[in-house]
Amino acid sequence: MQLSDSFYERSRSAAIWLLRIESLILAGIVIYLLLATVFSTATWPSALIGEIVFASVGAIGLYFASTGFARHRSYGRAPAVLANLIAIGVSYYMISGDLLEVGIPLAILGALTLFTALFGYNGKTADNY
Repeated sequence: MQLSDSFYERSRSAAIWLLRIESLILAGIVIYLLLATVFSTATWPSALIGEIVFASVGAIGLYFASTGFARHRSYGRAPAVLANLIAIGVSYYMISGDLLEVGIPLAILGALTLFTALFGYNGKTADNY
């Protein structure tokens, strides 16, 4: 089955925006965690620092993945797919732990971004556009 170029283009455009939204969400989590260290007492500061570093690296990685889609390059596809497969797995554990208000939106965002990342690159180079 041959998919049209407009389908790829819509998926690519959606992948760019969804990846950037995910990056902003992670940046917001980093800011929240940084503020939480100022206004409250951390019982495990090394774990909190690890979460801040991990979320920061994730936010930067998702943003760079979105630039790959924006430049019609393939280097953003694999990290976007992997990150969203992980997010779907995390949402499963959130839902099974009765944290539905976070798990369901994460599952929806992860699935949408995964779908658009899978179909947002058709192998053509930027010179063909």
